[in-house]
Amino acid sequence: MSIENKLKELNIILPEAPAPVGSYVAFKMVDKLLFISGQISLDTNGKLIKGKVGSEIDIDTGIKAAKACCINIIAQLKKACGGNLNKVKSCIQLAGYVNSDNNFTDQPKVINGASELMTKIFGDIGIHTRSAVSSNSLPLGAAVEIVSIFEIN
Repeated sequence: MSIENKLKELNIILPEAPAPVGSYVAFKMVDKLLFISGQISLDTNGKLIKGKVGSEIDIDTGIKAAKACCINIIAQLKKACGGNLNKVKSCIQLAGYVNSDNNFTDQPKVINGASELMTKIFGDIGIHTRSAVSSNSLPLGAAVEIVSIFEIN
């Protein structure tokens, strides 16, 4: 099954890939590795999911924020691949940052939202290495930010 068909099956509509808001590029290809800059938790309507997970927003909202980051990663991936997601050979890594208080320790549960969605969409090529890190603040107050690396055919 093509990745586009899988997105349709999962009822996922990719937004336009968000443009960088600073002095950096949204993605960079080095040999066959595609590095995608951190994608924050903008939902499909462009609304920022923000707040500290565990105190200002609950863990389920944090998981939704991680899924939103994943969808934005895939939008960047599609743009980098000239519109053809079937060029993706492997998702190598997701590095997730969760805006949370010092006492919150469920960052892995939050970032699982992105990890599980990545493997639902890409199957075995979506299986990746990962980190899930706490942050006391993220850009614009975002709840989650995720950086990613892919191998491209």
